[in-house]
Amino acid sequence: MTVRLIALIVLIGCGHVLAQKVTPAPFRLVNSPYDEQAPVISPDGKTMYLTIANHPQNIGGKRDAGDIWVSLFMDGQWQPPIHAGQALNNAGYNAVAGFSADGSTLFLLGHYEKNGEIARTQGISFCRKNESGWTSPENISIPYFLNRSDHFSGMISKDGNTFVFAAESYGTRGVEDIYVSLKKDGRWSDAINLGSVINTPYQEWTPALSDDGRTLFFSSNGRKGLGGFDIFMSIRLDDSWTNWSEPVNVGEPRNSEARDLYFRSDATPSVFTTTRDSDRYGNIFAWYDSAHTVKMDTIKMVEKKYPSKGAFKKVTIYGLVTSAKAGNKLNARLYFKTDSLQLQAVSADGKFQIIIPSTKIYHIEIQSPGFVNLSEKLDIHTYELQTLEMNFKLQPIEVGTVVNLKNILFVVGTTTLLAESYPELDVVQSFLLNNPNVEIMLEGHTDNRGNAEANLILSRQRVEVIKKYLVSKGIPAKRIKGKGYGGTKPVTTADNEEARKLNRRVEFVIVKD
Repeated sequence: MTVRLIALIVLIGCGHVLAQKVTPAPFRLVNSPYDEQAPVISPDGKTMYLTIANHPQNIGGKRDAGDIWVSLFMDGQWQPPIHAGQALNNAGYNAVAGFSADGSTLFLLGHYEKNGEIARTQGISFCRKNESGWTSPENISIPYFLNRSDHFSGMISKDGNTFVFAAESYGTRGVEDIYVSLKKDGRWSDAINLGSVINTPYQEWTPALSDDGRTLFFSSNGRKGLGGFDIFMSIRLDDSWTNWSEPVNVGEPRNSEARDLYFRSDATPSVFTTTRDSDRYGNIFAWYDSAHTVKMDTIKMVEKKYPSKGAFKKVTIYGLVTSAKAGNKLNARLYFKTDSLQLQAVSADGKFQIIIPSTKIYHIEIQSPGFVNLSEKLDIHTYELQTLEMNFKLQPIEVGTVVNLKNILFVVGTTTLLAESYPELDVVQSFLLNNPNVEIMLEGHTDNRGNAEANLILSRQRVEVIKKYLVSKGIPAKRIKGKGYGGTKPVTTADNEEARKLNRRVEFVIVKD
């Protein structure tokens, strides 16, 4: 393997270059005459996985589009990479998409066949660390996943719930576009195109997210730059994944007249690849210190440019947590959750305060020992809101306590759960897991319109759907009884739509504590 000297870029201060020199860089033993791509450093900083294309030791030989190789950090530098073997590689393109936060799970681009052949399906996969290395890859299916391109790049977040990737797929605006798929309640969403602010009629490649999921780094040849592909960054303005700040070229010396790709900001040092000083092939470079500085400079620019969007405005939520029965103030934990983040507040003597980003919907869970977990939904319609008081009353864990699951909803006239039901179902599951002696009676109710017998049957079937979900999440079936009442136990006899909404409900009663 040929040893190369590459430019070690030392960046200090407000995004400007104060020191740059050619030295024996940390990656000089890694870079070779072949094509180094997709470097990903493990969470402990000791191992780097990279893809090398056209290497004669690849499974497919010199024509192989890329195999995964491994380099260890020893004696102050990254050592010559070793082929990762047939478990992680086949004759197709192989690359690492990321690690779980604890490093125990490795995510891979592409599907794998057990016989080592190139997979006929598309998507991503994962393997887990054991005493002998990594388990065989297990395929992950993303609904309607499609990539018509030979290029496939992307990154999965450390919590395993967000996958950003570049592909030529449904709704592509040009060649390869950047998409995101989100995992919620164990299910992956259809891919979402990030929209025309990010994607051009040309090529957008190698997307990666910052640890907080708000900043996107990617490469593009469809924007004004220094070379064929330059690295850009953009800030996500809300939780829609289609509302972004105008991408900013991160500038020299990160970008050059060459092809600059695969920037990853989730390790120290940050890494990227470039074809500068090479024969069209990529080498790995280090980017020291400046990723955070560049990001902060960009955030300031976005705040100035998008004041009406409320990109970084906050809302202060405050209030009390008390017992619904005795009225006394409770110590509790409050979790404010969206698809992309989870924030936590603690009430001291019942009082809490938390500052959260303005967004559309939060699912709130309140927990206190000896009380039933409470689930609420917060829908913030305006960015002009600065403060909001929210008071919560928790019910004690005791026989006879009735809990109204007001956010569990069904498609009208069916047993099909609406997607917004799952956060509250998961709160019930969490409550039962944390209180293993509790047994409950699920009760289903409809309004009194239509055939009474049909309503009775429908309410029973809905209770069974909820019970089945909780059992699938690890709650023993013997702890959950169920009964449907149809429209026989209304909470109000008023004849209007608001009353009918109150009567259509799912509740549970604690029958053993």
